[in-house]
Amino acid sequence: MFEGTASVPTPRLTQCLPGWEARVDNPPRVLGVVHGEGIGPEVVDAALAVFDAVTQRNGWRIDVHREEENGAHGARADLTAARLAFCQSIFAAQGVVLCGPIGGRFVYDLRARFDLYCKLVPLRPSVALADATIVRPERLQGVDVLIVRENVGGLYLGEYGRRDEGRIAYQHLSYRADQVARIVDVAARMARARRGGLSAVVKTGGIPEVSALWREQVEAVASARSIAVEVIEADNACFQLVADPQRFDVVVAPNLFGDVLADAATVLLGSRGMSYSGNFGPQRRAVYQTGHGAAHDLSGSDRANPVAQILSVAMMLRESFGLVREALQIETAVERVLASGLRSPDIAARGSRVAGTRALGEHIAQEAARIASEA
Repeated sequence: MFEGTASVPTPRLTQCLPGWEARVDNPPRVLGVVHGEGIGPEVVDAALAVFDAVTQRNGWRIDVHREEENGAHGARADLTAARLAFCQSIFAAQGVVLCGPIGGRFVYDLRARFDLYCKLVPLRPSVALADATIVRPERLQGVDVLIVRENVGGLYLGEYGRRDEGRIAYQHLSYRADQVARIVDVAARMARARRGGLSAVVKTGGIPEVSALWREQVEAVASARSIAVEVIEADNACFQLVADPQRFDVVVAPNLFGDVLADAATVLLGSRGMSYSGNFGPQRRAVYQTGHGAAHDLSGSDRANPVAQILSVAMMLRESFGLVREALQIETAVERVLASGLRSPDIAARGSRVAGTRALGEHIAQEAARIASEA
């Protein structure tokens, strides 16, 4: 039996998304799985084992559909016609998608195609990993940051290409006022549901007009929502997130800045292998994924950390299925197993017992099932 501190329950953030308020009263019964590439199939299999352990022990029946293109066999890292059709079928059935790590243009094109405009990246350092992070433990006490990233505009979705016989490369950056207002309003609502702190990221000198548009919309939304907002420069935000993370609550950012900030802040978690996220859009469409890449160098080695993918399942159960208790069971199981000293190589510390992807996933699944059986 493992011992460790249970995770603190968190509110369902999707209640702050327009059209998501009643989701808990009509939860999905379909889950679509995109295995991804590289380590994707390995960490997804570990996550699904935990998913099965918790849902079966709690008596939930959810139909799981796996994409035929499996990253272990060289699936293309883009939004192929078959992959698009698969995701469309899942959303048509009012289901959600669990996605393994995958590169290329897949994630960007998927978000644009289904208007998954809001990406939520929770940053809650594990108490159990205080011995595995390079950040001093006292700076991590009480840290609970939510990055709200605009997901379908900005540089990543701008026109790009080459001209002058390939000697000039270009990528277009633009934002519409309604795109900015939409994501800032969601962030403001989430800040009010949490601790009331909202920070908005810009780069005034580097991209003055886009930053001015963001500032205008941030100030308008903050005034309408009666919430105080801090506007912070992107480079300072990166520094402050690591140096003084306790000052932040909700951070809203354009596509590029949100990506960089979320990746940089994984140092607070001890490893990128601990970072997970959810992508949300109209009609309650959602895709849950890790915050790390496919790590092809680790593929097939049984050394990848499955925790981020497992925590993405917990986020999925809470936010889309309304299964708050089951989500907490998974999060508690993760914390207890890590506190026992069982770790993947990337989060191992002195005295840890290093486990492979499969074994670590199995221990978390067993602990989650035990917690569920005692509930």
